Amino acid sequence: MKQLLFTNWHLMRWVRLVFALFLFSQAYTTGQWFFIAFGIFFLFQVIFNLGCGQSGCTIPNNKSSKNE
Repeated sequence: MKQLLFTNWHLMRWVRLVFALFLFSQAYTTGQWFFIAFGIFFLFQVIFNLGCGQSGCTIPNNKSSKNE
């Protein structure tokens, strides 16, 4: 878990963290508490490094010679 949290920090992971913190601050300042649900969603993606990475949301194209 420690390795998952402290390694592989790329631009999108930082953007998600900033956006989650922004949503938490907006929920606090405006009193619209449903923003917390969205903030938790993005914070969950940051902690577990989920979502689309630097290369986008592509499916690997691994074709073997048997399927041709």
